Amino acid sequence: MKRKMNYKIIAKYIKKLEFNLSKPEKYFSLTKDISNYKFKIDIKSNRFKENIIEIQTTLALEPKENKEDKIDALVCYSTLVEVDKELKDKKKLEEIILVEIPSEIYPELRKAFIFVFENSGFREIKIDANIDFKKLYLSRRN
Repeated sequence: MKRKMNYKIIAKYIKKLEFNLSKPEKYFSLTKDISNYKFKIDIKSNRFKENIIEIQTTLALEPKENKEDKIDALVCYSTLVEVDKELKDKKKLEEIILVEIPSEIYPELRKAFIFVFENSGFREIKIDANIDFKKLYLSRRN
């Protein structure tokens, strides 16, 4: 796996995959209904071992308004990262977790998400090819 200055990715895999169309009607209405949904990205981390962190990056399709009869679609991608034991800078660690790792794995996460939609008969799914995780990180801190 790739080695960076302060960390090394030791494993990455799809941890969770959901795709649920509650009724057949939803299949036919999804194409026109897709504008009522938004894409959401979520990043969580937890310590797996002493210097190994699990970073979960989730891409989900969510309704803009609460709907009981909705489409559930999400892919959660887990990345196990070994962090240098000498790294004590919490800000740098936060940047690795929230910017560097998501930026690196996002193309694979996006590809998996699109694969599920395309193999469910939806060819017109459009998800940004790039996300500026650095910009998101900075806006969250301000």
